[in-house]
Amino acid sequence: MFREVVEGGWSLTSAGGRVLTGLLLDIPPRYSDRLAEETTVNGRGMTDYDLPAATDERAPLLVRRCLAYVTACLHRAQGHFGDTAVKSYISFSFADTDRALLTSNVTFCTPLPDVLPYIRDIESVTDAAVAELSAEDCTHWS
Repeated sequence: MFREVVEGGWSLTSAGGRVLTGLLLDIPPRYSDRLAEETTVNGRGMTDYDLPAATDERAPLLVRRCLAYVTACLHRAQGHFGDTAVKSYISFSFADTDRALLTSNVTFCTPLPDVLPYIRDIESVTDAAVAELSAEDCTHWS
């Protein structure tokens, strides 16, 4: 699914949101602001059901999968929009289940000067590992 999303590229919504075309709904819901639109449309849990359960085996595979997706999406965004304004947010945490598997979520948004950031104080997040990446951060992974 994620390869198809990358291949589908990016679109601008009527509100100016930068969204992955393959993740748009046929009938889009209304959002409170552009940040909510971008993070909701672009956000997904990373597929992990095919990965081993043991964290030491699972973590490197999940990290690589997330970085490959993020890198491809950010480079497509840069090519489509002509800038590097789109940022990605990757989070890793343990599921609140009996098995407590390591899971990951990825979303993309464009920081706006008049809107609070997606994660206000990323350095103070304690219940997950979170990374904010831009296309510039991904140049050596391409």
